[in-house]
Amino acid sequence: MAALEQPVLALPSGLELRPWRPEDAGALAAAGQDPGIRQWNRFAVASPADAEGRIRRMHERWQAETAAIWAIAPAGGGEAQGLIGWGHLDLTEGAAEIVYWLLPAARGRGAAVEATRAASRWALDELGLHRLTLCHSVANPASCRVAAKAGYTLEGTMRSALLHADGWHDQHLHSLVADDR
Repeated sequence: MAALEQPVLALPSGLELRPWRPEDAGALAAAGQDPGIRQWNRFAVASPADAEGRIRRMHERWQAETAAIWAIAPAGGGEAQGLIGWGHLDLTEGAAEIVYWLLPAARGRGAAVEATRAASRWALDELGLHRLTLCHSVANPASCRVAAKAGYTLEGTMRSALLHADGWHDQHLHSLVADDR
């Protein structure tokens, strides 16, 4: 990955997955304050300056081959509307875990499903990963729908697996493996 430029991935709806840019700091800062994003993600950004640092770290993590994080944005320009990417990326083991969120104005139109499908195809086809996982609180049915619509199989429930602001949550574990396609 480090030798490659992070690609831009087109989505059917006219959105695209593109690398985060310094000018996206305002959108990232807004996401860090959004109650819906904070409810389901351990994600907090205190200021635009904090967001700028996070964007720099996203690019550093690409170079270190430990993560691949994109902005979900209108194709050809426009403000970031969400985030999707691969954390816990292990090229040797061929595995990664997807993370995503959308700002309120982008929710409910299928963008998370489209983005998950595109990022998954890229991870399997371009990176050659074998196993992708998607985890979410069992109290978050929207993420469960995204996983199912994107072709991920529900494997089970991990008890008390992630600490959220309101306490420990059980999590659903979904997966997509190369042989599923």
